Amino acid sequence: MADASVAEASATRSPNQATVLVRYFAAAAEAAGVEEETLPAGEAGATVGELRELLVSRYGPIMARVVANGSFLIDGVVQREASAPLGAQVDVLPPFAGG
Repeated sequence: MADASVAEASATRSPNQATVLVRYFAAAAEAAGVEEETLPAGEAGATVGELRELLVSRYGPIMARVVANGSFLIDGVVQREASAPLGAQVDVLPPFAGG
């Protein structure tokens, strides 16, 4: 990971933030088997890409499909870029069908 991404991630989180609340919706909740969990900040990683890798390794191919086409809502802002820094709360959103 680039030093700039680490610096951005550090700036997004408060110095005392030791955890990241991860909330799962629809297919993401089905893949994880829970609607939310609190992860130690070091385990969650510093970026969307690192969290994506953790979720795929933890929850397998179903979660891989969800995060490949879905998005992450980081403290209320939609992020899809792997280098986007994590915040205190991350919502894992599956792709939505629509018309």
